[in-house]
Amino acid sequence: MTKTISSCEANVTDPDAVQADPSAALRRTRPTTKDALHRYLRECLGIVVPDRPICPEHRSPMDYLWYSFSEAGWASGQPTDTCGCSQAPADLRDDPHSCASELVRADPCVRPCNGDLVVWANRGGGKTQIAAVATLLDAWFKPNCQIRILGGSGDQSLRMYEYVTAFLRQGYEDSLAEKLRKGKCRFTNGSVVEILKQSATSVRGTHVQKLRCDEVELFRPDVFAAAKFTTQSTDEIVAAMELISTMHRPYGLMQTEVAAARNAGVPVFQWCVWETIEKCRDRICSQCPLWSDCQGRAQEACGYLRIDDCITQMRRSSRAAWECEMLCLRPSLDNAVFAEFDPKLHVRPVDYDPGLLLYRSMDFGFVNPFVCLWIQVDHAGDIRVIDEYVRRQANLEINVREVKARTPCPQERVAATYCDPSGAGRSPSSGERIVEELRALGIAVKYRRSEVLEGIELIRRAIRSGDGKTSLVISPNCPRLIEAMECYHYCPAPSEQPNKDGVYDHAIDALRYFFINRKPATPTTTRRY
Repeated sequence: MTKTISSCEANVTDPDAVQADPSAALRRTRPTTKDALHRYLRECLGIVVPDRPICPEHRSPMDYLWYSFSEAGWASGQPTDTCGCSQAPADLRDDPHSCASELVRADPCVRPCNGDLVVWANRGGGKTQIAAVATLLDAWFKPNCQIRILGGSGDQSLRMYEYVTAFLRQGYEDSLAEKLRKGKCRFTNGSVVEILKQSATSVRGTHVQKLRCDEVELFRPDVFAAAKFTTQSTDEIVAAMELISTMHRPYGLMQTEVAAARNAGVPVFQWCVWETIEKCRDRICSQCPLWSDCQGRAQEACGYLRIDDCITQMRRSSRAAWECEMLCLRPSLDNAVFAEFDPKLHVRPVDYDPGLLLYRSMDFGFVNPFVCLWIQVDHAGDIRVIDEYVRRQANLEINVREVKARTPCPQERVAATYCDPSGAGRSPSSGERIVEELRALGIAVKYRRSEVLEGIELIRRAIRSGDGKTSLVISPNCPRLIEAMECYHYCPAPSEQPNKDGVYDHAIDALRYFFINRKPATPTTTRRY
């Protein structure tokens, strides 16, 4: 009789089991390096996960899988350095493409406190299937690991779960404690894999070690907010919330989370079509439709996407969709107000120049943010936004004090301060005019009434004029304005007005007031006919 070995006895080999199934010993041997995991997947599951980063700053799907499975080495019981920080495993530290090695090189005393990560990858890039592999490995090798799958839709969650159940049928059935259910499977070692519904009620109250969120871009904001509080570590398992998606919208959840992850040092595993396409062998590059993007990258690839299928998809899609869905360059800009804004072109260090006039431009707010921009115009006519101040829930006196403190020249040398023309009206709560309050606090302001689209067009002209020139430069000191330039978007059709979302519109409004007020007034003339 064959003895059933639970996954908590993963490194114990039973002779009867080996005789009945020669691959049983390998299946129950936990891989301890990335190469060993790569071999394990090939021999036990019959899949080859691409393991070669092709594009600069990209990772391979195998990099994600190993980081997730190894829990980045920050699990309880890992050796610590002299300052008490947990050490990453040697193969993670030494791998030049490892996110862990980057963190170690940047600051040996800084380590992630959990296994959180973000996967930004192309359509057809194997995100869901590879996340299903990670789910199986967690359940198989980590006793009492509670894993939940939360997709952007019920179909998406079910798709990942179906991958998991298909893998279970390749020799892992004996590890199940009960018959497979439609959305849940329980293992003899205490691990559980279960689908969560895309609802706040389903998510709240759930406390698990691993939460895999597939197609985050499609999540409801309230569900996503609730999901952030679901993971809890145990003494043996490091908690992790994994966000997995293509980035579709310039103002969507995925762009917000990728930016937040990079700011917080959370690993972002980004790959595109070149990490997942098959190796190009016998094609003539100069005659290949992919050449302008490929530039020979496919000759180094080791993926599975067929080249002919990629060519077909490129031809049937728009350039914007191809860059978004397959090249993962940036989100689709179809609904972006400033589609031609490019941080690589329009963002660079610009400091205060005492030889140039200094302007300030403000948008008022309390619940919504108060925004002030500091702007100069150089001798060539280029607009240079050198600094920003953004603050919520502060009264006008506090904001004025901060604006004065951050102004890099005496107040009398400020050429002009522009503001929202609504500030000339009386406040319904206080009955005061904001422009009068500002003047009493020592800031004389100017304003000009205009249509929103008029100011938008002036900003667009600075981003790129009809002759292709750009005259707008924004300093990296203005992250909120830069984010707003990328994410400011139109309301859903049929409206042609930008969305007043209370997030991105205020920084744009402050910039718009500058352009409107500097626009030469058109003189009124009288003609006889």
